[in-house]
Amino acid sequence: MARSTRRPGHRPHPETPRGAPRRTPARTFLRTADGVPVDAVYEPGPADRDPSDLVFVVAHGFTGDADRPHVRRIAAAFARHGAVVTFSFRGHGASGGRSTVGDREVLDLAAAVAWARGFGHARVVTVGFSMGGSVVLRHAALYADDAAAGTDAVVSVSSPARWYYRGTAPMRRLHWLVMRPAGRLVGRYGLRTRIHHRDWDPVPLSPVAAAGRIAPTPLLIVHGDRDGYFPLDHPRMLAEAAGDHGELWLEPGMGHAENASDEALLHRIGDWAVARAG
Repeated sequence: MARSTRRPGHRPHPETPRGAPRRTPARTFLRTADGVPVDAVYEPGPADRDPSDLVFVVAHGFTGDADRPHVRRIAAAFARHGAVVTFSFRGHGASGGRSTVGDREVLDLAAAVAWARGFGHARVVTVGFSMGGSVVLRHAALYADDAAAGTDAVVSVSSPARWYYRGTAPMRRLHWLVMRPAGRLVGRYGLRTRIHHRDWDPVPLSPVAAAGRIAPTPLLIVHGDRDGYFPLDHPRMLAEAAGDHGELWLEPGMGHAENASDEALLHRIGDWAVARAG
């Protein structure tokens, strides 16, 4: 279960009984199951909506964080449809720990979802981009039976289908960044991302394997036909694994992840979430 610790300069979120949701913005550090402090932000959404209704939990891409302009833009778009929780994955922004590039980040997301439910929201939709897109898939598969930390619908944008993909130039550069000491220095000082030096052991459940285990939770897979990181075989593999409970949107002219997601797409995703999250 997520625990919150005080963030200097910000008002922490107190224990919030179910049935007594607040409409007050909040920012705090959550404590993950493995003890990592995760910076998290709650925004209550439109004043005319039932405060117990839908909350979006946004999982950013690699090198993002809760304060990055592209993450704030995503949050603002979803705030028209419900409350929003954003957070910084471990090794990113003000959060502690080091990035494991999609492995233990599932614990960060579980803590954020549990915190979101603590505000009284009956329905949670997780929305992930790129690395975050793979994390929301694994989270939905691994926490399907967890009433506190599980999700009611999943949106995965620009996610890989399989690990260790090096078929594009951007992914070859990313592997250098993650695997080489010089690359990790660039990540730390150039991209404000602290990357763990250890290899995965064991290798986590792949996104495509996770997609096959999410049913009956609704799943939306979104991918641009101009994605420079992951070509279209990735979303198609995910959709095939998901079967009838998954939907695939192939977006003409769209590139990769948050920066390529325009306002119209974000509002379509918001409408889908409102309709499908229970």
